[in-house]
Amino acid sequence: MPKFLRYLFSIVIVIISISTLPITKTYSDELDDLNKQISDLTSALNQSVAATKPLESQLNALESQISGIKNRVSFVEQEMIVKKNNIEKGYKNMAAKEKILNQTVRNYYIKSYYNSPLSLFLSSNNASDITRILAYQRAKTNQDKEIITNIALTLTDLEERKDQLEKEQKKLIGIKSSLDEQSSKLDGVIKGAKAYQAQVSSELAALTAKQNEILSARSGGFTATMGDSDLADDYNASIKGFRDSAPGGSFAAFSFGAYTHRKGLSQYGALGRANAGQDYKTILKAYYGKEPVSKDTGGDISVSGYGSMSFEDQYLLGIAEMPSSWPREALKAQAIAARTYAYRYKSQGQEICATESCQVYNSGKASNPPEAWRQAVQDTRGQVLEDVVTYFSSTTGGYVSPLGWDTTDGSGGSSFSERAYEKLAGSPWFYKSWYRKGYSSSGDSCGRANPWLNSSEMADLINAYYVMYGGGSGADTGRVTPVTTSCWGGNPYSMDELRSISSSYGGGISSVSGASVIQGNGSSNEVVFQTDKGEKRLNAGNFKTAFNLRAPGYMSIPQSGFAFFNIEHK
Repeated sequence: MPKFLRYLFSIVIVIISISTLPITKTYSDELDDLNKQISDLTSALNQSVAATKPLESQLNALESQISGIKNRVSFVEQEMIVKKNNIEKGYKNMAAKEKILNQTVRNYYIKSYYNSPLSLFLSSNNASDITRILAYQRAKTNQDKEIITNIALTLTDLEERKDQLEKEQKKLIGIKSSLDEQSSKLDGVIKGAKAYQAQVSSELAALTAKQNEILSARSGGFTATMGDSDLADDYNASIKGFRDSAPGGSFAAFSFGAYTHRKGLSQYGALGRANAGQDYKTILKAYYGKEPVSKDTGGDISVSGYGSMSFEDQYLLGIAEMPSSWPREALKAQAIAARTYAYRYKSQGQEICATESCQVYNSGKASNPPEAWRQAVQDTRGQVLEDVVTYFSSTTGGYVSPLGWDTTDGSGGSSFSERAYEKLAGSPWFYKSWYRKGYSSSGDSCGRANPWLNSSEMADLINAYYVMYGGGSGADTGRVTPVTTSCWGGNPYSMDELRSISSSYGGGISSVSGASVIQGNGSSNEVVFQTDKGEKRLNAGNFKTAFNLRAPGYMSIPQSGFAFFNIEHK
């Protein structure tokens, strides 16, 4: 403050008793609120940093909060600049009022000295003059006091606003420093979290090359069809074999259906429907929603490995997808499904493969086709289904797209298997526990005589589920592979290692005493286990994946893109 103002201000204080004065509104409360938010933010950020791997969503929220605080800080900074400018203008105005204040104070003292009521009384002629002069002097004095008081109030306000502004500026410097520090920390945490999430996403979505190999082999990398001969069932893989021969306390995963995409015609379903008296048009309508129409199917088709050949008189005769001993109506339905599937390739001039990836062609059968199959092809010559891809497979488990429940009454429920056309037709794959490589009953079993699991083995599969889907971050999920490295190779966790690791994510299971599966509309919804760690409820689709990645040997739930299975317990 200029020296003369300090001097004058001290004089005014002597003359006038100044009460508490109003102060213009400041942003002190706002800054205190910002400081509190900084404190809260620091606490939240420290918790996130201390966590094993913070979630990106939490970090984004912190980043958004910091951004909001910075915006508010910028606003306060602008307000402080305005306040500072106003204070500076106030001091300039005070300097301009210096002469007014000097003269007013001088006049006040002069009047106080000369305008004595006694001298006025002695010098006045009458009471009226005295009264008038006294009134004038009082008014003039009050005017001078008001001028002095207003200037004093303005000066007081300026001084207090200046002090308050300096305090706010110090707070703001601290807040900005804290924000810079928190932003730096947050940037580091976000980078680490995003790197972790990229790792987790890579592990869980893409898995590893070894896991993809296992899943492809076990989860329906190909589709099972009947071929040209019946395949015998494996007693130990049947429910009868399990119930009669498995030791007490055993578990087994039974799949509804074989290696199937569960689309279009079910071959065993067609057999069951033909046995029930349905003709080929009814069968096709059930599985594809359409009846056949006639087309000009003459000419050749190009077959991979065999070259060009007559579409009707050679290629279709060599289709080896259904036993020729089956009923005529089932064979005719199969002939139209096979013709329609290949007709797309023929009409587009594309080569068709001769394996299960398309449909199986056998040149030996084409040269000497069974009479029943030859007749089915000839009887349906030129008949195709329009605007539909005629997928087919051996056994779909009683549920197929677009039909739905493939049962005698079209409904599901707990007893659907007793009404399923595939079950009535005697499909050996309708309800089976799979433990051999591929779908042959004589395929490699990786040294296992059956698909039964003891309590510890089932616990290991549950632990695999929790490592894969329990939300943990410290586990190498790529090591969730079969312990039977003689068949699969790799570097799997031992059962003890997996149990120890999974304990952090909800697992740590040592034994299992019971199991059940909650079924939905043609799919399994939830698997419920009774364990030494209490009841565990697992998503059925994720459990199928964990099962197919970890189960020993070639055990599998061989379904592609869905999960429809049961866990039997003895």
